[in-house]
Amino acid sequence: MTKGYRITASTGIHRGDRDYQQDQVCLLHHARNPGCLLAVVADGMGGRSGGRKASDQVMLTARQLFERYDPETDDPSSMLRQIVEESHLVIKLTAVSAEQEPHSTIAAFLINPGGDSHWVHAGDSRIYHFHNGRMVFRTMDHSYVQTLVNQGEITEEEALDHPHSNILMGCLGTDNDPPVDLHVVPKLAPGDALLACSDGVWHYFTPEELSSTIAMLTPREACEFLIQKARTRAKGMGDNLSLVIVKLDTLN
Repeated sequence: MTKGYRITASTGIHRGDRDYQQDQVCLLHHARNPGCLLAVVADGMGGRSGGRKASDQVMLTARQLFERYDPETDDPSSMLRQIVEESHLVIKLTAVSAEQEPHSTIAAFLINPGGDSHWVHAGDSRIYHFHNGRMVFRTMDHSYVQTLVNQGEITEEEALDHPHSNILMGCLGTDNDPPVDLHVVPKLAPGDALLACSDGVWHYFTPEELSSTIAMLTPREACEFLIQKARTRAKGMGDNLSLVIVKLDTLN
């Protein structure tokens, strides 16, 4: 592992105000390669069992492919693309037996022992990159309202209250192939933090609120705080919530 920082991390998950949990989240440490980890958030949709089956499938596929991954020889972006494409295929196959069409988002980031980070996402689960309390980059949702924002027709703020904010333009398990958006951070450094989360979390916060919370608190405290605050702001109408926070702190 690259000298100069230590990694602290945490996951958080809550049912919100929904009757059942369809989000799934995992943080995997590579068995053979210290300093190599994979974070995955999946927001399942499609009936009580359908959505959960879909997000479960994303987790299962991610675990299997990450277990076989070798940071020395394998291409990280190819592995992430494979997680999306294989999950999508199996979710489509299970749709035959589910009572409703199962779909899922994915937001996953890999950190290699050398400090490079590779991301993939499909749908409206997001990944954020912060540095010393400021947002550096975030993924763009595959959603109808994000398209309107990109076209300059509505603002980010208006998008949050838009009546069609739940319409996705792409995710896993649909008839069409899912979008596979990849992003690379060539070298993470002390002061960096990564957040992957479902829309049940990011919907309630500005990037400034997210970055300052993560900068001030430990990953575990930040997960608890953001879930609690999102629950309050949802006023009894909250979605499932799931998140992973990874921070790189300077070695003392």
